[in-house]
Amino acid sequence: MQQCRSTGGVKRNHPDDLRETFARNLRLLRAEKGMSQETLAFESGVNRTYVSDVERGIRNISLDNISRLAKALDVPAWTLLKGDLSP
Repeated sequence: MQQCRSTGGVKRNHPDDLRETFARNLRLLRAEKGMSQETLAFESGVNRTYVSDVERGIRNISLDNISRLAKALDVPAWTLLKGDLSP
């Protein structure tokens, strides 16, 4: 039986949901580019704490912000959602 996790009052049952995939890919690509969270936030026009929350999987990100972050990382937006992005 899967363990139910709760984040911000929203229960998530899937062990590797899209939000976690996005968070993992964002951290990986940001690190590969040698960018700090602060630099990524500045380049994408979002707040640094927002980037931190997204990377920890506790923020439900909008399509507009996915686009902004992808542009700042110079990758297609779908790359951040790809399930098998290798380190």
